[in-house]
Amino acid sequence: MLNNKYKIKSNRESGYGRYDIMMIPKNKEDLGIVIEFKKADVKDVQNLDCLVNRALEQIEYRNYIQELIDGDIQKIMKLGIAFKGKEIMMKKEMIKKYRKM
Repeated sequence: MLNNKYKIKSNRESGYGRYDIMMIPKNKEDLGIVIEFKKADVKDVQNLDCLVNRALEQIEYRNYIQELIDGDIQKIMKLGIAFKGKEIMMKKEMIKKYRKM
């Protein structure tokens, strides 16, 4: 369904690691998205808020957005998704300004 607007990549190297999913817009004016997933064991006491924040931090720390920056994508969203059994939490952060490396 998104084939017309996005190139979808998964588990590819960008920055200093491997992101889970990247949605690269075919139109450079559209939103680029990097998605990182975190899973808690059912027995794990970590809460989903902690895990989803860790996912967003990982996108930032490992510079997963670099591939989008190199492609001159101006609008970028980081999306962290954490789940534990049937519970799920998502958080997003928009990248406002960046500089090309």
